[in-house]
Amino acid sequence: MGPLSARLLMQRGRPKSDRLGKIRSLDLSGLKLLSEHLDPKLLSRLTQLQELDLSNNQLETLPANLGLSHLRILRCANNQLGDVTALCQFPQLEELSLEGNPFLTVSDNLKISFLLPKLRKVNGKDASSTSSQVENLNRELTSRVTAHWEKFKAAVSPEEEAEKAQADFVKSAVRDVRYGPESLSEFTQWRVRMISEELVASGGPQVHEADVPERPPKATAAQEPRARPVARKRPDDISLNLSPNKRVCTSALAQVEGSPQDSDGGQPAPDLEPLHFLQCHSKNNSPRDLDTQLWACAFEPAWEEGRPGATSQTVATCGGEAVCVIDCQTGIVLHKYKAPGEEFFSVAWTALTVVTQAGHKKRWSVLAAAGLRGLVRLLHVRAGFCCGVIRAHKKAIATLCFSPTHETHLFTASYDKRIILWDLGVPNHDYDFQASQLLTLDTTSIPLRLCPVASCPDAYLLAGCEGGCCCWDVRLEQPPRRRPCEVEFVFSEGSEAATRRVDGLAFVNEDVVASKGNGLGTICLWSWSQTWGARGKRPTLAVVVLARLQWSPTRLAYFSLSTCPGEGIVLCGDEEGNVWVYDVRHLLTQQPPLPAAPQAPTQILKWPQPWALGQMVTKTMVNTVVANPTFTYLTALTDSNIVAIWKRQ
Repeated sequence: MGPLSARLLMQRGRPKSDRLGKIRSLDLSGLKLLSEHLDPKLLSRLTQLQELDLSNNQLETLPANLGLSHLRILRCANNQLGDVTALCQFPQLEELSLEGNPFLTVSDNLKISFLLPKLRKVNGKDASSTSSQVENLNRELTSRVTAHWEKFKAAVSPEEEAEKAQADFVKSAVRDVRYGPESLSEFTQWRVRMISEELVASGGPQVHEADVPERPPKATAAQEPRARPVARKRPDDISLNLSPNKRVCTSALAQVEGSPQDSDGGQPAPDLEPLHFLQCHSKNNSPRDLDTQLWACAFEPAWEEGRPGATSQTVATCGGEAVCVIDCQTGIVLHKYKAPGEEFFSVAWTALTVVTQAGHKKRWSVLAAAGLRGLVRLLHVRAGFCCGVIRAHKKAIATLCFSPTHETHLFTASYDKRIILWDLGVPNHDYDFQASQLLTLDTTSIPLRLCPVASCPDAYLLAGCEGGCCCWDVRLEQPPRRRPCEVEFVFSEGSEAATRRVDGLAFVNEDVVASKGNGLGTICLWSWSQTWGARGKRPTLAVVVLARLQWSPTRLAYFSLSTCPGEGIVLCGDEEGNVWVYDVRHLLTQQPPLPAAPQAPTQILKWPQPWALGQMVTKTMVNTVVANPTFTYLTALTDSNIVAIWKRQ
């Protein structure tokens, strides 16, 4: 397609007219248009244009000064756009479609909300939740830039040239003012530069509120993906508050049980403060949904940090028909993916190195999510879209995990009593995956948890199942490609021990495994190396127990445990909304004989009993508790559609 002509515009415009100035709607979709084909001189003659469709073209940018000041609806889906700042030329824009532009990120979504104050819908969804996030970010960034200005001004010598000092301030603000997750750094630095330039231009901090764009009255009511903190106002003045006797603020410590330090030499209990309580998985986005069950969460590894001890504050959560990606510091839902008719049970992260059409290498964070329908959905989180679907099983997928040594290898465990190892491959330029099966592992009961053996993840895989704990040889150089369980582990003497459900399984360090089964009231710590070393050729092995941890006496099942190997922490929720925290470092270093009695938890974080819809949520089940590797943030998922985020002080 060459440059546009007036004749073409009149042919594709509505209403039909021989004058460009009378066209109100124009369809230029599917013409293979390049950015240079959009002639501002020609398009500026469309003085009454209100709706423009540029979908399914090859646009990389939108030219400035198109002169379409009355434009209300713009469709730019399925292009190659990499920048959204040119959209500011459409101040009357109310609806915008940008789906299928793979180079746009979460930061671009926030820029759009800031630049277009009258925007009501983005990609067919209500834009008010993003608007609220942007306003909160603006307030915080303005406050931080103002504080930085005062500090900078105090350090500037009177002799320094004012113009140079102002330029230095802008540079230092962009460099030093930080807030929010790394995935939003592009937006925050962009806004920090704007705020700091406005600040020096005005001569002082009186611009504190001026950078927040005006919004129409309806923009304060969130009806689409929005994290709804428990202690803040809800739509229609529905408040979600903590009960008076257990009110939790961002400055108050949570109520805990257990001594701050174990009498046998344990570590002091960490100070954990409740930071956010979010309701972001609601069915039909209803604020009245306190029933959706949340099942799994996983922190994004800090792939791009490149330094020892680096960690992420971004967590993925799943439940109902939604997967959410949340920044733990701010409580902002960075991305929400919905699949109507699905119920998600598990999520797992990996990172893939992709070569672009221009030959550049890019590192993608990819989130795998699966559940009731037996499908694995691969989500390109930074760009915010689903880039692949694998029809993995005919029955529901209970859990999945990536290999810690091969970034494209994914294990899926299904209610069809099979575990499959997949090689996802690397997506091509069109973001298509070509997944292939590497192994099929048969189980005698439904697998519930997967855990590659920490000291040899390429050789053995553990699984907690309805019938017990099993192990498979997963070495790819070994035939055959379909394998039965190699060893079953039992945890006590007796004929019924082999059939006991194991619904919690994780490594505490390279050797020690934490496992849990219902009805026991305990969590078992056992040695992989000592247990495996006594195997011989036996198909059944009794585990070498190192210690037992006291847990809830409930007979209910499917409370998943997790660990922080670097911190020696074991975590588990219970049927009353509590979080059990165990610091087991003293047990890992203690010489035999270890205590025979179950060890008490280091602390129990009590459920803070928030108010919702005029009633107190006195109890809930915490199905899953996961912390990031440095134990800075802890995320607990409940049976009542509440994501609880705690922070260590």
